Amino acid sequence: MFVKLVQPKMKKRPMDTDIKIHMAPPLGLLTVANILRKEHKVTLENENITEINYDDNPDIVAVSVTVDTLPKAIEISRKFREKGVTVIAGGIHITSSPETIPKDSFDAICIGDAEGTWPNIIKDYENNSLKSVYRCNKLTPSDIVSPAYDFVGKDEYLYCNIIHTSRGCPFQCDFCYNSSKEHRYINRNIEDVIEDIKAVKSKHVMFVDDNFVGNLKWTREFLNAIKPMNIKWNAAVSINIAYNYELLDLMKECGCQSLFIGFESINPSSIKNVHKVQNDIRNYERAIKAIHDRGMMIHASFVFGLDGDTKDTFKATLDWIVKNKIETVTSHILTPYPGTALYDRLKNEGRIINDDLSMYNTASVVFKPNNLSKEELYNGYIWMYKKIYSFKNILKRIPEKNDQKAAFLLYNFFYRKYGKIADFICKCITYKRIGIMIEKVSHYL
Repeated sequence: MFVKLVQPKMKKRPMDTDIKIHMAPPLGLLTVANILRKEHKVTLENENITEINYDDNPDIVAVSVTVDTLPKAIEISRKFREKGVTVIAGGIHITSSPETIPKDSFDAICIGDAEGTWPNIIKDYENNSLKSVYRCNKLTPSDIVSPAYDFVGKDEYLYCNIIHTSRGCPFQCDFCYNSSKEHRYINRNIEDVIEDIKAVKSKHVMFVDDNFVGNLKWTREFLNAIKPMNIKWNAAVSINIAYNYELLDLMKECGCQSLFIGFESINPSSIKNVHKVQNDIRNYERAIKAIHDRGMMIHASFVFGLDGDTKDTFKATLDWIVKNKIETVTSHILTPYPGTALYDRLKNEGRIINDDLSMYNTASVVFKPNNLSKEELYNGYIWMYKKIYSFKNILKRIPEKNDQKAAFLLYNFFYRKYGKIADFICKCITYKRIGIMIEKVSHYL
């Protein structure tokens, strides 16, 4: 059987260049590839990288769907189904909000993990008994399949050294996909993750979990297991890890260079209504100091448009970021993803003002803010990016430790401030080669 895997094209946000869409291959589809490729012909087309071939006659097309790519995924499905091809849709949006999928958009949808759905899809397809919905009801650590890291053209991606150690997150913040009823948290087997580290053939690894420290006992065992591997790594964590000094010390000892943390807001009235229970704003600066004292950098994420936010929130947040020398920052406009607790609340309050899901990309205002106009929220969001990555504020945020300065300057100048020039260089040299250079710099710092 011939199965084609498709990643629909995403819309870039105002501050993004093509580096964003070339950052890393789609791990979800690479996992499906590894499930199927021993017994079937499998290809993968990422529409962000290359045009979709509609003339190669697959038996099944599998489309991975995020909320903002759903309209594009439906268009792709229509074109293939007109040719008689069966189209299956899965991915984070399908799992979180299957009720938003228009009837007859796809031949079937997958809710939950691929390991618990795709074997049944293939079997039923071969028996001419395909169902309209497939759901993964149970997943154990031993069930989790590694991505097919050897399956993609690495010249097209900046990083292929991305690894997941878990699925989901133990917290259920209202605006996050993990607040939907279909999501669950599970750690992988440590020995399987170690095999993936070996498979990516890099001494610099990015752990791309929703929360790398969701199970502290597992994290401690994993860190002790990778200590002899002499790798450098980055991960996304919840801020509560910053108060566990013993584990922070172990993370640094095992090669941690930076941590991605969702601060979301420095305004207590903004954070209190979204059930971000792990975030205590009173302790933010203590957490930052604990991480910085151990020589690790911070990539902070902020969300603007929460109910307590006002016009003053943007300037206050910028000043706080600069004061605390936060090395890198990602900002988002609050986006009520269908299937989340936030969406349900705003829908009930009559505050959803745009049903075009292609706009649900954290860079558009699709709801009515509480204390801001739509224009004030959007303009403040753009202003934040310009100010954070102004030459003056980049210099003010330079880390004190010499071994962090090169990585800091690479991100702030190469990726953000001069991203268009950097992207031109990547296209000339290939993203892979630039990625290798960055990995080597990161490893030897």
